[in-house]
Amino acid sequence: MIHSHADVSTTSQARGAMSEQPRKPAQGSDPVRPDQARPQDDQRHEVPSAPDGDAVHPWQPGSAAPARGVPAADVSRPAQDAPPRHPEVDPAQAAVFGRPAGVSGSFQPGADERAPGVEQAPPPPDALVKAFGRPQGSAESLQREPGETPPAPPADEPASFWSDRGDQDPWRNPSASSVIGPPAVSEAAPETAPEPGPGPLLSAREVLFGRRVRPRSLAALAGVAVLLAGVGGFVGRITAEEGNPLTNPDVTLAEVEPGVDRPSGGVSAVARRIVPAVVSVEVHVGAQGGSGSGVVIDGDGYIVTNNHVVSMAADTPGATVSAVFSDGSRVPARIVGRDVKTDLAVIKVEVANPTVAQLGRSGDLAVGDQVIAVGSPLGLASTVTTGIVSSVHRPVRLAGEGTDTNAVVDAIQTDAAINPGNSGGALVDGNGAVVGINSGIRTIGSGGEGGSIGLGFAIPIDDVRRIAQELIRTGRAAHADLGVNAKSVNDGTTDGAQVLNVRDGGSAAGAGIAEGDVIIRVGDRKVSTADELVVAVDRHRVGETVPVTVVRQGRELVLDVALR
Repeated sequence: MIHSHADVSTTSQARGAMSEQPRKPAQGSDPVRPDQARPQDDQRHEVPSAPDGDAVHPWQPGSAAPARGVPAADVSRPAQDAPPRHPEVDPAQAAVFGRPAGVSGSFQPGADERAPGVEQAPPPPDALVKAFGRPQGSAESLQREPGETPPAPPADEPASFWSDRGDQDPWRNPSASSVIGPPAVSEAAPETAPEPGPGPLLSAREVLFGRRVRPRSLAALAGVAVLLAGVGGFVGRITAEEGNPLTNPDVTLAEVEPGVDRPSGGVSAVARRIVPAVVSVEVHVGAQGGSGSGVVIDGDGYIVTNNHVVSMAADTPGATVSAVFSDGSRVPARIVGRDVKTDLAVIKVEVANPTVAQLGRSGDLAVGDQVIAVGSPLGLASTVTTGIVSSVHRPVRLAGEGTDTNAVVDAIQTDAAINPGNSGGALVDGNGAVVGINSGIRTIGSGGEGGSIGLGFAIPIDDVRRIAQELIRTGRAAHADLGVNAKSVNDGTTDGAQVLNVRDGGSAAGAGIAEGDVIIRVGDRKVSTADELVVAVDRHRVGETVPVTVVRQGRELVLDVALR
């Protein structure tokens, strides 16, 4: 336990009690030799008092170190008078301020020693040990044993934070009186020169001409400019009034409303984008001829159209086929391939950088979607009509008079006006993407010569894309065939296609389909008529095996058919 300065400055009785107790040599120190014996009571020095009036003496008698705050010269002076006599020590004070029983040295016991009768404080918290404790592994103690020499401070550090006369420094002496000093006065600011004021402003002549033009010349130049301006304005007014009779105050113009902003998805915007990609197809065979429409689907000049538009020129020597673009340019064309089962054909023209139509997806269409038909009905090129999708997956048989077309297509039905000459043209959606190729109409006139009554049919672009690619690649298109002839039947409970005959070696014969069976489903598509049977089979590829549901003698059978 380390005492503070206040512990040392106790009463005289306590100091007497402590001095009368015998002292033992500190553990580890050398014994005192006779020639180095401490002076006895009659040989002790008189210790002068401190300036503040309290008695100050060394902690251990006989120590050579001077007391704190006492000059070394005063301590080393031998005592001239007899040592003072100390009064008797009060036992009560000795019990309070004396050393515990059995303790003769320092109040701090060793690491493993505990002084008997001394109440030990609880260990400090870990936070205080970490902040103020000794470094880990250090055995250095803050309490030095008697006779131990303190370590010398490093050379680069001062011996103390105060001077040798620090005890007399009023800034460190707590009993020093305060002195009122003079008021703090800031140093007089140096006088600065006044800032110069703004200079004279420049005139317009100086800014524009830099004093190189005389004022009279400048005035003459301004007068000439005013004169020319007046003459020009007078001549312009006369010219405007004589040249435009609409500005005659005697004429009253009719009022009109401001122009309407056309949205980007409107019919006009879609037509402006798709019309350059739709052409008129003209066929001439001798003195006869016909016309239709076509859609550019490839940058190399490939155009898709209907087979019945070009079939009359397919096998006729001397027949010519031409494509007329929206700008009026006419280009000869040749037939690349035809498909009579889907009424599609591909022709090719040699042009540089044609406008190509963007193909959409017919499978995404729904009844009620807006569509636009573009083509050359009745020979009127670049005609645009609008409507909606009336129905989807409508089986329609297409047969053109004077052609070899005999097709059944899974058509898109629309009420957009379609007339003869629209065949092969584009049916586009509201975004301008082609979703079908216009192919036929339903009329009530005799001989099919009647006009549109709102029932038009287009081949879905999903089927057109597949067939056109095969025609461009090989010149022909392959279709799956069930190998039966059927007719539509309805017995009141079930609608379907009844098998009339089965061709030997066909797909139906190999699967066990017999005459009289009623086919009601092919794959996942329901079959209600003979035309629906054709389009249901045509959806599958050659070599594909599909389940076919038939009704035989009132019982449903599912047969796996490998299409050929």
